[in-house]
This record gives sequence, C-alpha cells and structure tokens, in this order.
Amino acid sequence: MFVAWRELRFARGRFLLIGAVVALITLLVGFLSGLTGGLAAQNISSVLQLPGDRLVLQQPENSDPSFATSSIEEHTVMAWEQADGVESVTPVGIVQSRASANGTDDPSGVALFGLPQDAPDTESNPLFELTPDSDTEVGLSSGAAADLGVEVGGTISITGNDFTVGTVGDDLWYSHTPVLVMTPDAWSEASKRVGGTGEATVLAVTGDADWESVGSETGTVAETPLASLTALEAFQSEIGSLGLMIVMLFGISALVVGAFFTVWTMQRAGDIAVLKALGATTGSLVRDSLGQALIVLAAGIGVGLAAVIGLGTLAGQALPFIVSPLTTIAPAVVMAVLGLAGAAFALRSVTKADPLTALGSNR
Repeated sequence: MFVAWRELRFARGRFLLIGAVVALITLLVGFLSGLTGGLAAQNISSVLQLPGDRLVLQQPENSDPSFATSSIEEHTVMAWEQADGVESVTPVGIVQSRASANGTDDPSGVALFGLPQDAPDTESNPLFELTPDSDTEVGLSSGAAADLGVEVGGTISITGNDFTVGTVGDDLWYSHTPVLVMTPDAWSEASKRVGGTGEATVLAVTGDADWESVGSETGTVAETPLASLTALEAFQSEIGSLGLMIVMLFGISALVVGAFFTVWTMQRAGDIAVLKALGATTGSLVRDSLGQALIVLAAGIGVGLAAVIGLGTLAGQALPFIVSPLTTIAPAVVMAVLGLAGAAFALRSVTKADPLTALGSNR
C-alpha cells in the first residue's frame, strides 16, 4: 500500500472528487431505501400480522386475486375449515372507509379490520390486540388515534354509527391508511354501508393442506403471507418503481467507480511498468490498486451513510421513512462490493501490462 498512499496524498483532489460522488450516490440510495421501507410499512404492516401459514383470497375468473375485490362466502369458509390438513381458519374482513371524532366534521381515511376475539395463535400479536370486546367498541392503531385526535374512552363515528375507543395500540397500516379494528358483526354492517358484501376478505389458514386442490375446489387461491403482498396493487407499483431506481443507482455507482479507476490506471501505466521492471509482482500491484479503491469507497460510503442516518432521522418525522440496518448497512455493503467490482475491471491494464512495452522499448 506504499504507492497507493502516496498517490492518495499526491492526487488528493481527484480522489476527493470521486469520494464525493460515491458519498452522493450512497446518500441517494440510502434515502430511496429508507423511503421504500417506509412506504412498504404503510402498505403491508397489518397484512404481515395476519396469523396462519397461508392467506386465502378469492380467485377471480379473468384477473389476479386482490385484497380490494376479494369476498369469501360462508360456505367457502366452511369448506376450508373441513379440508384435510387444516388446523384453523380465521376469517378477516378488510375495507377502507372514513371515520371522524365525535363532534367534528373532519373525517380521516381508515382501514376497517373485522377480527374475531378467539382467533388462535394471536398471543402478543399487535393487530389482534386491538380487537374490541363488544360491537360498540373499536380498537385504534396509534396512527388512526393521532389522525382522529382521540384517546381511549373517546367516541368516533363510522358510517353513521358511533363507537367507543376501547384501546389504542401499535402503528399499523393497510394500503396507506391507519388501521381500525372492529368485531366481525360490526365490521360486516360497516362493510355493507360502504358498498361491500359484508363477507370476509381473506382467510388466515393454519395447517398442512393440499393448498392448490382446495383452492381450485373453492374458487380461491392460498399464498404465503409474503407472496400474498402482490395482491396489494399499490404495493406492486410503488415498490417496483422505487426498487428499479435503487438498482439503477447501484449500476451507476459501479460504472462511475470503474470508469474513474480505468482512466486513473491508464494514466499511471508508466509507473506500473517501472514497478514491474523493478520486480513488483502482479499480485502486489493488484492488492495495491484494490486497496486504494477500497479506501476511497470506504470514505465516500461512510460520509454518505452518516448523512443518510442524520437526515433520515429528521425526515422520518414528516415522511414514511425507516432508518434500519436493511435501509442503511445493506445498501452500503452492496455499494462497496459493486464499487470494488468496477475497480477490479480497471485492473486489466495492470495484470496484462508488459514492462518493456510500457516503457517504450519498441520506439
């Protein structure tokens, strides 16, 4: 690393420039990752809390299953309960509506969940902890309570009916609307008032059944909780577009770092030739060059990562932004790997250089 350190000090302007570019790309990737994570949480956090090995949705004849249009009739619920290998079936109703605090005319969008009190495998489940004790009560996520400006014991109005707030729990969301939990009977009535069927939207099924066979017999489809997220239309469009941007930024980082070190290696071809003529091995020169690239990448990524954590913490107060290892450390590691890959591509001139030719012996 002797030569690499001297080059870093001698041409510090160039290396500061490429380091600044790496830092900016890291900042962009980190912000997009944090925003993607925040938007995803506001789309799917409640769905991921549904218990069971499979989530069962209605299978339309000419389209893909969707949480927005799924409606599972009572005889279909009974067919799943009686299917071989099924241990438990929990019907869950989901519909989006509006709610307002008693005495106000400022409604807020909410996602109404109808959940049974006796659902199995729901201990310490933040969604089912919101299940009210009676049809006249509701449970609010912290986001819904904040939007409505109510606390436990307060009164809210939903589809013309008044309910008492029985509990306020974790911050849970469905398709960018905060969650409000009702009893199945109260939810069924509310669903009919907003144009729904009053029937369950999804079944949370536990067991080891022949999922495809039972699904085809009942006109439904059973997917794992993660696979079922594609039935949320907003989730597909948002995560797909933001994910594509992140991938493109990763590619840009590899190209930028690779182009810089390619040009830099070409400019120092004479120095490389002299080192080889003096007996330096190809391996030592490769380690020297990659070490130099790693230092530049580590400095740039470190600065960008610090900016993401600092600015992201502030942004999280106004935007759906998540600061976590998955949105900070993971993108930084990918940036470093791709940057080293780009720098490694530039080492062809190091590994294939002929000292005599590079020194001009043919002239």
